Amino acid sequence: MKTVTIKQLKDEVAHKTADELKELCLQLARFKKENKELLGYLLFESHNEEMYIDSIKEEVDTLFEEINTKNYFYIRKGARKILTFIKKHIRYSKKKETEVELLLYFCKKMKAFRPSIKRSTRLQSIFGTQVKMIKRIIDKLHEDLQYDYQLELDELLEND
Repeated sequence: MKTVTIKQLKDEVAHKTADELKELCLQLARFKKENKELLGYLLFESHNEEMYIDSIKEEVDTLFEEINTKNYFYIRKGARKILTFIKKHIRYSKKKETEVELLLYFCKKMKAFRPSIKRSTRLQSIFGTQVKMIKRIIDKLHEDLQYDYQLELDELLEND
């Protein structure tokens, strides 16, 4: 089956009634967990971005507590899992401020994590990549936000 383009979908959706659209959305939500999460964000959480960010941070805290610290392999695997979780929720929001907020939080948690990430070059690489990404996103924000987030980033990197 060939995948249709966004334009084709847009044109077809324009011809549907409200009830038909509602049924299509519910069918999408039943089909895949990620679709249901996105629909949940759009319906319940998109109007209050701060609450959304806080709920993601709480989940990140829980995930960091669950990381197996016996071996750096497991730590790296856990960090990757958390990063994937964060990136998925960033895609739902599409707001650069949310992206910077969550990535900064991830980096702070990584830096504070024990055993230290300094003893693993791969964990340092994950950390460094996220810092570069944060810098790129900060450059795209409004000047006032750039200043605030740059201060946070500098504070994070200060103790290296």
